[in-house]
Amino acid sequence: MAGVRVYARHDREVRVGVAGPREFVERVMLSGLPGAGGGAPVPPSESELGIARRLVMAPYLTEHEVAERVARLAGGVSAWLFASRIPLDYARRSGVLACPATCVQLGGTPLYAALLRARRDGLDPGQASFDGLSRAELDAGLADLGIPSEGAHLRDETTTAAAIASFHERLWRLGQTSAAFTCLEQVAGRLSDAGVPVVRLRPTDQSIRSGLQVVTLLGSHQVLAESQLAVAIVEVPALRHSPRRPAPRHATQELQLTVHRFLVREAQRIQGTVSQLGEHAFLVLATRNSLAAAGDPPFAAAARSALGITLDVGVGTGRSEHDAEAQARLSLGQAAHGRASAGFGGQASRSTTAELPGMADLARHLQDGSGPAGRPATDSLSRIRALETLSRLAQKLAADAAPVVDAELTGQLLSVTPRTARRQLRALVDEGLALPLPPARERHPGRPRLAYRLVVEKLERRAVQ
Repeated sequence: MAGVRVYARHDREVRVGVAGPREFVERVMLSGLPGAGGGAPVPPSESELGIARRLVMAPYLTEHEVAERVARLAGGVSAWLFASRIPLDYARRSGVLACPATCVQLGGTPLYAALLRARRDGLDPGQASFDGLSRAELDAGLADLGIPSEGAHLRDETTTAAAIASFHERLWRLGQTSAAFTCLEQVAGRLSDAGVPVVRLRPTDQSIRSGLQVVTLLGSHQVLAESQLAVAIVEVPALRHSPRRPAPRHATQELQLTVHRFLVREAQRIQGTVSQLGEHAFLVLATRNSLAAAGDPPFAAAARSALGITLDVGVGTGRSEHDAEAQARLSLGQAAHGRASAGFGGQASRSTTAELPGMADLARHLQDGSGPAGRPATDSLSRIRALETLSRLAQKLAADAAPVVDAELTGQLLSVTPRTARRQLRALVDEGLALPLPPARERHPGRPRLAYRLVVEKLERRAVQ
């Protein structure tokens, strides 16, 4: 768009790795400078999308060093540009490429220039051997100059420099070729020492600029994919409650606030935002790359370590927040159905609960009504007495009444003094059969009245057992 200037964003920088002989790497680095070679055209990704490009040098002496150079810079490169298809094939075969890659094309203008140099030196390009090209590139180049291709020999298989040099030398000694066209400096040196006429296939300034445009576009797609809008829906199983077994409100609120503070802290590290979805779920809005850096699934391992609780996480991406949230809910539902741990790309996973004190105890408190220390229930004398007290209170309470009592009501139901009732309620708490509720605000002076929520579900489980 004419007259519109887009400033490059630091989070959208394309880092292009340049792999090749030192001479090639220097030419590529200089081609990006203002005024170099007539000025390189600005790639569309850089001018329209606001993506800056940075070149990272990876020179080598021989093509066998390609894998080591690429592996060393693997984490800091968005895309790779190679000097020819031979080092690109080396890198692909070694398995070190973790991002898009391409090479400078030697067909077209570079091939025409080499063919014209050969004719100028009195060599016959129609009777020659070639490497670094595809058969289509070679046939098209010879046909454009009116040169028959029947006598041209091509080594299109990527092998060692010694094998490629042997291919050229053998054909020349058999009298089947008049010269060798190679893109490898090491091969050219071997052939020159053997007396074989050599013509170098070198990239032109235009082919280098075209290669830079292509690799920048490839890298920009990679960067934009990592910057794609992503949504993570985080559910806390400990906060899910059934209608038959409501959890104490103060314990629920405490866990909600703790998880919310944890997610806000973790989201700030990845420049994301957090909002609450209902009573047991949260929504984290960030980018695909930043969420991937938060773990797989995001935040689950940190929650196990810091809080000792389980998180169910679903991640979705899309063109809008609505699309990303819909995909996140779908992946969360799939995980809840299958409970299978999967990768980051649109799947969800459930973490396991760590046996840690603190919030883990509170989570168990809400999930199964166990004691605050999470210790197993044993039929000791004190527990038997506590169960009898709980059973009597449950029988005395009305069927539709909430299982909440205080010392005064307990004394009336059990026909004991308030002091004895307070002692019995404390025994119920110690055995995990009652949960203390926050004291209610009293208008009158004096000690506030303490209420307790009876865990009558323990009686139902005992009856089933």
